[in-house]
Amino acid sequence: MPDSSPLTHFNEQGRARMVDISDKTETKRTATARSTLLMKSETLALIKQGKMKKGDVLAVAQVAGIMAAKKTSDWIPMCHPIALSGVDIQFADNGSNELYIEATVRTTGPTGVEMEALTAVSAAALTVYDMCKAAEKDMIISSTLLVMKTGGTNGDFHRQDS
Repeated sequence: MPDSSPLTHFNEQGRARMVDISDKTETKRTATARSTLLMKSETLALIKQGKMKKGDVLAVAQVAGIMAAKKTSDWIPMCHPIALSGVDIQFADNGSNELYIEATVRTTGPTGVEMEALTAVSAAALTVYDMCKAAEKDMIISSTLLVMKTGGTNGDFHRQDS
């Protein structure tokens, strides 16, 4: 019996379930997410110059983000394991006190990769914090958001304020 409830992650007993995506059409899907870290300008300078004691912060954070995207279904209970076709992590900054992490994740499949992109930037941001906490404990991880997504039956999304 088909469930007519708009709450797709609940079964007819009101209990959590993983949505059945077996009848969904496979399409090319992309999602981009961004996270921002606020820190002292001295900390950002150390990161950019590769002078943090723990090593190359951005290289390690990049690998952490990629690994996290691949393991999203292990972190988020109702996410499907997805065969990813690509994960790209980019870094930028405002030249002062903000580091921006952006992840773009791609797949061809029956479900989207928004959670994989959000997980990637979250893990990368946490890794930056971990590698820099000896220099600055009061960094702030903020503004983790979906920038855009393409593909699927719900169509494309492009954040207007990013």
